[in-house]
Amino acid sequence: MRTSDAVTIVRGEEELFRRVGHLFSTVTDMACAANDLATWVAAHGAGELAERRAGQVRIRKIYRAGLLLDPGSAQELASIRDRHGAQVRISTEDLNETIVMDGRLVILAGDLTAGQRGYSVITQPETVQGVMSLFEAAWRSATDLAVFDARVSEIRRLAPAVLDLLGSGVKDEAAARTLGLGVRTYRRRVAELMAALGAESRFQAGVRARELGLV
Repeated sequence: MRTSDAVTIVRGEEELFRRVGHLFSTVTDMACAANDLATWVAAHGAGELAERRAGQVRIRKIYRAGLLLDPGSAQELASIRDRHGAQVRISTEDLNETIVMDGRLVILAGDLTAGQRGYSVITQPETVQGVMSLFEAAWRSATDLAVFDARVSEIRRLAPAVLDLLGSGVKDEAAARTLGLGVRTYRRRVAELMAALGAESRFQAGVRARELGLV
């Protein structure tokens, strides 16, 4: 652990939970961003402490769009929204795992080092405000969960087959015939899949699909 006046660097989720886990039982405004559902908060049930106090806590969560391509993850996001009254939005941009609590404390996830992830716990007001401003900008540009889910419902059904065909290098014409689609429709579905994954190329779409466990 390394500490300054306003920033504490911790190594590993256990140490982080020991330092800040108790705050989830008293927080009144929580803003979160994550690329997937496998966060340290979920692993330790910390979020449940806040979510059980429905009506007492304002909870806003931004997740990456690729999660909605997996039916199980899509259901879990809807459960987070419906069970605990959380506001959930979806972004096609890369997100760093971030939590802002009551506008006073920020937790930022860092990179893995020797099998352990580092986390920055920040209390310096100016830095916290800066991170909060970035979150608010991401929140405004993100799409409500229900709206985005309706948008990707069809491509979610086709995603496994499309990803398999892309990974096999099958030409669009043959891939379209395999799926019983016209070539233009197939290409539109591929474009929708790439958008949901935040990918700029078919190769990148395959990489991000593997990161999310879709292939």
